[in-house]
Parts: sequence; C-alpha cells; structure tokens
Amino acid sequence: MNIREVVTEADLHDVFPVLQQLRTKLSREEASSLFQKMKEENYKLFSLRNEEDEAVSLAGVAICTNFYNEKHVFVYDLVTAEAHRSKGYGNVLLSYIENWGKENECESIVLTSAFPRLDAHRFYEREGYDKVSFSFYKEL
Repeated sequence: MNIREVVTEADLHDVFPVLQQLRTKLSREEASSLFQKMKEENYKLFSLRNEEDEAVSLAGVAICTNFYNEKHVFVYDLVTAEAHRSKGYGNVLLSYIENWGKENECESIVLTSAFPRLDAHRFYEREGYDKVSFSFYKEL
C-alpha cells in the first residue's frame, strides 16, 4: 500500500473512476478543467493504492485558515472505491491526511458529509470526528 499525490492529467485520468463514485455527475472533462483551477487554489488530491498498484481510495484536501477553526485541513473529497470498502483503506488514508495536517501545523480537520451518507457518518464518528454544525448551500 502506498499513498501518492495526484499531480498530472494522467494521474487524474487514472483515479477518475474512484472519484466518480463520490462525484457521480462529474465528467472527465469537467474534472480535468476543475482540477487545474483547484490546484492553483492549493487543493491537493491524494491516492491510496493497494498492493496491485490500483487506486482504491482518494482524499481531496486544502489547508485553510479562518477565525473559527484557525489553520486547518478541509477535506473536500474522501472516497473509497465501492469494491474495496470495509478493508481499512479509508482509515489509512484519513490517518495519512491527519499526519499531513500536523506536519503542516494545522489545528484540526474539517469536513462536510451529505445527510443521506449515513455509512460515511458512522465511519467519521468511528474515526473520532464529532458532528458540530450543519452546512448550508445556496446557488448563485
């Protein structure tokens, strides 16, 4: 098992099937265009690869600073391929992100999860995360 940063267009193409399991409406073209802009805004995408060098889990993160959480890691995307769930991959990748945050002097990790994703909520709670707020959204 190893974790590496997704950097190139070829890297993104390789992990896209896993990403699409979380972002189901996202096309390859949209992903490619957005990924370039997101990287400019300090977004990083990490891929956990299994023993067969297959991408099985992804974490998309950025370091942010605000008055409430101070310097923190915000997790935008976290997904394990459906065929590889409940094998500990999510735990390994999330632990990596936590350590990465500590190395970058972050105070905490913040993430949101949609209401229907109950399995994800149980996973986060099992990993020591607390439900602390609702997230609100309005299209502009």
